[in-house]
Amino acid sequence: MLSLLKSKPVLKDLIPDNYIDIHSHLLPGIDDGAQKFEDTLRLTRALQSFGTSQFITTPHIIEHFWDNTPEIITEKEAGVLKELSTHQITLPFRAAAEYMMDDSFVSLLRSGNLLTLKKNYVLVEMSYINPPIQLYSILFDLQVAGYIPVLAHPERYLFYHQNLEEYNKLKRSGCLFQLNLLSAVGYYGLTVTKIAEKLLQKGMYSFVGSDVHHDNHIAAFDRKVKLKDLLPLTEAMANNQFFRLE
Repeated sequence: MLSLLKSKPVLKDLIPDNYIDIHSHLLPGIDDGAQKFEDTLRLTRALQSFGTSQFITTPHIIEHFWDNTPEIITEKEAGVLKELSTHQITLPFRAAAEYMMDDSFVSLLRSGNLLTLKKNYVLVEMSYINPPIQLYSILFDLQVAGYIPVLAHPERYLFYHQNLEEYNKLKRSGCLFQLNLLSAVGYYGLTVTKIAEKLLQKGMYSFVGSDVHHDNHIAAFDRKVKLKDLLPLTEAMANNQFFRLE
């Protein structure tokens, strides 16, 4: 009875002091995340206050929406690092990318110039409307090229919710899964939270990420976690230590 009465913790209180965030949108003015450096500074400080000790920020690369290139991203990264240092923020902060798996991504893959989370680990996503027709071909080509795909927020792809076997198929195809932390508090809806819990219980998540874009995301870290079992979530957060800079 006492366990039923125990209050769930708020999300920010579960973040370990040495947490490494591998998914965010903190570079200003190049996607739907931070728009000005002031936003970058505010969001970075907030994540730092939650326990983040290292940042791998991941701007979108989506053809016709955010046509970012490695050159654009690394140039922006250099400017942000310089400005952060003037505000006494010296935590490791570097940029990778979040790639939309579409026809243009196939071309980028063939160019062999992807921005990775670490070594050959690359963060990928798909449309929220439907998966790409060539999805499994892309995943195969990624691995042939030597990359390991880390699929961002699989719990948010509603078209898989009625057929959980599709998640097993993605895993068998070599995908690692990255949970969005805000899925644990119902930010994207309770249906997403329920799927996230099912995948957590099955041990399908390798890593987590904040996917912070703006202040509303930061505010949601004050919400209570809606998961029944917190252990799989804390284990997934601990796995992010894999990305610690050596």
